[in-house]
Amino acid sequence: MTVEVALSVMAAARTAHLLVCDEDARCTGIVTRARLTAVRDSGVYTDQVRLRDIVGDRAAFATH
Repeated sequence: MTVEVALSVMAAARTAHLLVCDEDARCTGIVTRARLTAVRDSGVYTDQVRLRDIVGDRAAFATH
């Protein structure tokens, strides 16, 4: 998912956080609307930047 799509999804869902999952549906990180906005507004942003490219710090997640 691209940053722009993620921001649109978050706006529609009225949420400030989004879990990032890999192709096996494993959570790989979490991003905030503020983080995505900062990335989008940065000088290195392009419309090709995907969430997996910006999730760096892996936070602890609850598992089921």
